[in-house]
Amino acid sequence: MAALEALREFIVEAKSKTYVGGGGQRPSSRPGSHDIGYERDSWRYLDSYFGGTDFAGQETVWQNDEPHWAMNYFGRIIRPDLINGEKAGVVIRAALQAMYRDKRHFLGGTEFRHAHGYYIDNSRGDTSHFSGHEVIFVDGEEAYELDYRGGLIRR
Repeated sequence: MAALEALREFIVEAKSKTYVGGGGQRPSSRPGSHDIGYERDSWRYLDSYFGGTDFAGQETVWQNDEPHWAMNYFGRIIRPDLINGEKAGVVIRAALQAMYRDKRHFLGGTEFRHAHGYYIDNSRGDTSHFSGHEVIFVDGEEAYELDYRGGLIRR
């Protein structure tokens, strides 16, 4: 298996078992951070973020203790009158769970209907370098947004 394919598969596995799967809680690595992580064989994943309804974070993957890949993100509730952080989280987890299961990938091109909102994730690029934007619409109005960007770390 090609190295990039192995990395992509590990990222999907780690994301499925942490935020989406509700597991992997870790002690805070920085004051005020929320950290979730996953390890398998020589691979290690950490998602470390700050905030709640408005939040910023970074996901990093190491192989043999060398940083290999990272993604930064910032998300926020735009319309608290239409959706709150808890409902947005329910929509996002359901949409990502379906994307990971059906596509076995972590980048956009996904639309998902849920009782709490309509989720859309669009991105460009691939595992090596990408950027994207996810939104949740409620009653036709954009109520939540998140921007992300990342790729391979090279020396």
